[in-house]
Amino acid sequence: MRRTVAVALTLGLSSLLLAQETSTPALLGFSAATSSTEQQWEKKFRALPEAKRIHDNMEHLAAHPHHVGSPYQRKNAEWVMSQYKSWGWDAHIEQFDVLFPTPKERVIELLGPTPYKAKLDEPPLPGDPYTKDRADQLPGYNIYSADGDVTAPLIYANFGLPADYEELRRNGISVKGAIVITRYGGGWRGLKPKLAYEQGAVGCIIYSDPLDDGYGKGDVLPKGPMRNADGIQRGSVSDTTMFAGDPLTPGIGSVPGAKRLKIEDSPVIMKIPVLPIGYGDALPLLSSLDGRVVPAAWRGALPITYHFGPGTAKVHLKATFNWDTRPVLDVIATMKGSEEPDVWIVRGNHYDGWVNGADDPISGQAALLEEARSLGELAKQGWKPKRTLIYAAWDGEEPGLIGSTEWAETHADELNKHAALYINSDENNRGFFNAGGSHALEQVINDVAKDITDPETKTSIWKRQQAARLMGGRGAATEGGASRADVLKRATLSLGAIGSGSDFATFIDHLGIASVNLGFGGEDSSGTYHSAYDTPWFIEHFGDKDALYGPTMAQTAGTLVMRVADADVLPYDFTILTETVRGYSTELKALIKTMQRDAATQKRNMDLGLYALMADPQKPMELPVTLTSPPDYDFTALDASIASLDKAATHFHEAEAGMITLTPEARKSLNAHLALSERKLTSEAGLPRRPWVKHVLYAPGVYTGYGAKTMPGIREAIEEGRYDEAKQQMTIVTKALNDEAAYVEGIASSAK
Repeated sequence: MRRTVAVALTLGLSSLLLAQETSTPALLGFSAATSSTEQQWEKKFRALPEAKRIHDNMEHLAAHPHHVGSPYQRKNAEWVMSQYKSWGWDAHIEQFDVLFPTPKERVIELLGPTPYKAKLDEPPLPGDPYTKDRADQLPGYNIYSADGDVTAPLIYANFGLPADYEELRRNGISVKGAIVITRYGGGWRGLKPKLAYEQGAVGCIIYSDPLDDGYGKGDVLPKGPMRNADGIQRGSVSDTTMFAGDPLTPGIGSVPGAKRLKIEDSPVIMKIPVLPIGYGDALPLLSSLDGRVVPAAWRGALPITYHFGPGTAKVHLKATFNWDTRPVLDVIATMKGSEEPDVWIVRGNHYDGWVNGADDPISGQAALLEEARSLGELAKQGWKPKRTLIYAAWDGEEPGLIGSTEWAETHADELNKHAALYINSDENNRGFFNAGGSHALEQVINDVAKDITDPETKTSIWKRQQAARLMGGRGAATEGGASRADVLKRATLSLGAIGSGSDFATFIDHLGIASVNLGFGGEDSSGTYHSAYDTPWFIEHFGDKDALYGPTMAQTAGTLVMRVADADVLPYDFTILTETVRGYSTELKALIKTMQRDAATQKRNMDLGLYALMADPQKPMELPVTLTSPPDYDFTALDASIASLDKAATHFHEAEAGMITLTPEARKSLNAHLALSERKLTSEAGLPRRPWVKHVLYAPGVYTGYGAKTMPGIREAIEEGRYDEAKQQMTIVTKALNDEAAYVEGIASSAK
């Protein structure tokens, strides 16, 4: 029976895919004449990117350690600038001087009868010559940790997320006055020390468990691609959910004369010392723990029984830093638009690494450079973008999205007037196409994806991503966990909402500029993330050694740039935006019902004494924290604003044909207004307790970090029991949607 159903479904899916692949609608936002010309230029462009050039770019940029302020990072900046100039771009370097602490002293010691001092070192890897280049190599550390020297009991807290602390509490364990050890994964690293501090811990150690990216996944370096016992995951623990960029200059560019906070007054710098370690150093620490055995979901792959702790021995943790200022060097290249130069398309990928960074970020930056070279070559053949292109190699992404944020904050007034779109990429690997971002861009991104050929399967990258979603396999990426039926009935593959974690954050979260994040991956496993072993040698042995997906990335992002830059009318689709926002409203209603039901169920269980009856009398557990039941909310005004946006989107769609036939001057004015449409989805006051984050539909979650929260002001207030605040935020979101509806309606009316 199961086999028969699968065959029938496959046949039906094949027919659907064939129908969707063979349809060739006119390009969104183009007249018939300009659509034909555009397609010819795009075809020429996609023939230009070369895999060897991308591989050579990677080898050059990742030849030596190149973190913020390092000698080779400056050489890279100057080389990238010279490349752009040789391709015909107007290029320059913009420097920002930012707080960039580096380790002075790092100590982790297990005290007591079986002492152990952590090595905290990544020795050279046999066979990898790049790992011998240690003179300018940053050691393993978490930047923006606090200085600290503490000795305390050790407690294991799994991933160190809210649910983990509830499990500790149920088991009668407090981390107050203790050092917490958590494993990487489950959520953004900065949440781990943040929550540990909020729970009263005095220090935090973050380790990589072999279950997650070590021998639990495959052979380790140098035999295989997974993390070995010495591999350390560096990374920032700056609380970028509050604001990104230099921790001392929130909201303004870190330029000479900028008003700076005192280090001790910055709310994003962690309040306790934090250090990362490999699982070789973690094993003696975790082996020393006693107490109850942890739940099955907390157990990693180390050859021990995992206990909560504490043990009889204490741990000494010391982390001190040089709190220096270092230069961040952004390379900015411009190609001026021929018809609408005051409308900007901004394209970026960072180029700073923690060490060599061949995969993260150079695999993406190498492709971006080839994309820019190809556009420069196209311009020599006679193509000129209608709108201005700004290509950026961002510095300082790794410590906290610093280069992009400082540049965007410095140029905020100009960007607010001119920027129509920001396109971001980061690392790029072999596999499936993924995209997330502003939902007004969903249609044009889908259209582009149907025109790009996957280099290995020779089908479109769109078709391959749809297959991943339908099969629920690796590479699958979908908004809100859409079902197979949802994927089949949609004409587009939905974009995921984006929160933080890469250089799009300031553009969308803070400035309200329509943004998208693109990339490929899902086929190759790796355990080198943010370690000294992320080198060209690794790429050539275990990564996309033939740079198959480098040209594909360049083709995809470059085609999107061209299509938005050259469209007669900027290709936004407000119908899909409306559909997505309506889905967010439905999710909020379901969230409230779920919380009400869970609170009622818990109360019933408590009244019946079920928790006590189910507990092991010899291993008593604390009662769960009492759940509060949210009130019923009146969604009438919010849903009415969505209906208004739906009506405006329909009118805009009906008016598009007329927009294309407007005079060039009228279209120029229309596009200048259209470019600003995403700005209406922001609140000048920002989100509660984090005014830097202004977008009302998308934001990094306070307790998700990189992961986006949708309608975050409402959703987080409900989830965290601030029910009056949720009502206030609903009013703010309703106003923003009404403002967007009126703005879109006005643009549609102007085309009549």
